[in-house]
Amino acid sequence: MCGLAGFININKKGTDINNVLISMADVLYRRGPDGTGTWYDSEAGIGLVHTRLAIIDLSSAGHQPMSSSCGRYVITFNGEIYNHLELRKLLQKDNEIQWRGHSDTETLLSCFSFWGIEKTLQSCVGMFSIALWDKLENKLTLARDRVGEKPLYWGWQNDTLLFGSELKALKVHPDFSADINRDALCLLMRHSYIPAPHTIYAGIYKLMPGHYITFSAGGTNQHVASTAYWSMNDVIEAGLSNPFEGSQSECTDRLEEIISASIRDQMLSDVPLGAFLSGGVDSSLIVSLMQKFSSIPVKTFAIGFEDERFDEAPYAAAVARHLGTDHTDMYVSEKDILELIPSLPDIYCEPFADSSQLPTIMVSKMARQHVTVALSGDAGDELFGGYTPYQFTPRYWSSVKRIPLALRGFIAKNAQSLPLPQKLQKLATCLDAASREAFYLKIISHWQLPESVVLKGCEPYTAFNNPELWPKTDNFVEWMMATDALVYMTDDILVKVDRAAMYSSLETRVPLLDHRVIEFAWQMPFDSKIRNGTGKLPLRDILYRYVPREMIERPKKGFSVPLANWLRGPLRDWAEFLLNEERLDREGYFNASVIRSRWEKHLTGKKDYSRQLWNVLMFQAWLEKNH
Repeated sequence: MCGLAGFININKKGTDINNVLISMADVLYRRGPDGTGTWYDSEAGIGLVHTRLAIIDLSSAGHQPMSSSCGRYVITFNGEIYNHLELRKLLQKDNEIQWRGHSDTETLLSCFSFWGIEKTLQSCVGMFSIALWDKLENKLTLARDRVGEKPLYWGWQNDTLLFGSELKALKVHPDFSADINRDALCLLMRHSYIPAPHTIYAGIYKLMPGHYITFSAGGTNQHVASTAYWSMNDVIEAGLSNPFEGSQSECTDRLEEIISASIRDQMLSDVPLGAFLSGGVDSSLIVSLMQKFSSIPVKTFAIGFEDERFDEAPYAAAVARHLGTDHTDMYVSEKDILELIPSLPDIYCEPFADSSQLPTIMVSKMARQHVTVALSGDAGDELFGGYTPYQFTPRYWSSVKRIPLALRGFIAKNAQSLPLPQKLQKLATCLDAASREAFYLKIISHWQLPESVVLKGCEPYTAFNNPELWPKTDNFVEWMMATDALVYMTDDILVKVDRAAMYSSLETRVPLLDHRVIEFAWQMPFDSKIRNGTGKLPLRDILYRYVPREMIERPKKGFSVPLANWLRGPLRDWAEFLLNEERLDREGYFNASVIRSRWEKHLTGKKDYSRQLWNVLMFQAWLEKNH
């Protein structure tokens, strides 16, 4: 795991290139504290930066930016290629290669040299963001892994192309001058994160997962389209049209084989490795299989809370004892977590408002004291149907759609004034949805009408509300799972974990996001994943081969914090400072009267607007630090 950045300056203006490159590296230090490298070609006007977190081949042979043995390519690369030793064997069947070391970076370079861009990307099993410079053709290729585990930002500022692992690396370049993207701010208000390809800055983009994009040095065409080398929608449609035809037990056995292969690959490391363990289905399954393949106790980590409503540490400890792992847990106080809040604008380079970011930062910091790599159980919910809305949304929609749309619209318009419990009131605001897809989007939205709160903003489409981006499926739950995987998983879950872990220089790996796991998951019959109101059935069936059922079966808590009470208590002064009406009017991003109304109603304790307010507060805190 590392950090990368760079630029192409078309006009090759007189800039102190060395200082710019060093500044870009400095702000990415936490992503790679083990070494810094820069490379510059003055003739082409391209500079590359790398900060290294050494995981595979700790020697200088793994130093980046790295040049290919043929001399044609230079690469700066963030991530891990888990099958790189297999790729070496394939390369050596037809080629005589003298390897300088055993890093996956060197393997990648040789693959690009012999196979080209697309075949190499399709052959890789792993997570990555890549910047590859072709000296022969004077072309830069940026590439991102299939599901977006690793971040990659890019954009033109005047005649300079900037790119990097985090926005902070782009911002230190003297040509950076992007305005805040009010349309992306609308997305933040709705989702609590900003879906790709959008970012908080106008003209700066996230490269879409499973895509690569190529630029020519000296070229003036700034509107180059990216190319997909892998598509989640294609995988979904292929899986649904070619379902697994074996028995339930055969299906479960095959899934265990595929997940096991992914875990074995991802346990490859030259540094200490462990896993997060919450005691839930997904993390317990990952740890169970890791322990199966390990000759020593696996190091596992859990975080506990003083508030029992949010504390899952005892469950994690019980699973750890059963499996015999080397377990560490740490109980954190409210004070410990609240002290993190001023750091959030530094940890997350654009506004990010999933409040589970706070415990994620804490558990990452704790794990880093013992290991450099940690595996996680993320993605089980999206791939195997674990989220609660997958169970209740179809039932609700089946009832709602029978009510005339005009009547539903009237109720939704007046929902805020109805004397209903808050959950029912939230549901009432969703009644004006014209379709089941629009209904789900409203269910998961924080602000139903972002343009009513963001001044001069116009919300862009995402996979949630653009039918052109939907996979072909008639099953409503499969549609929800697919869109969550396309957007929520990539731009919330993976962003949350990547930034939280990288702030402590910890590499995280997600075995369930191996593309072979994803592809088989979509071949599995729907009722093998969700049945009788229970999701993730195949993951549970595998897990119960290693851990007793009664140790796992309990209501899902989630990785949450008592945000509503904090905003009325210890965070009240901080929030009041950021939500001051005069301040909001002066800055000019928000409709101050709408926000003040929500804030004042929240303070009474009669309403819980914590999720909506947290979205605003995370932007305000970020703005305070960054502008």
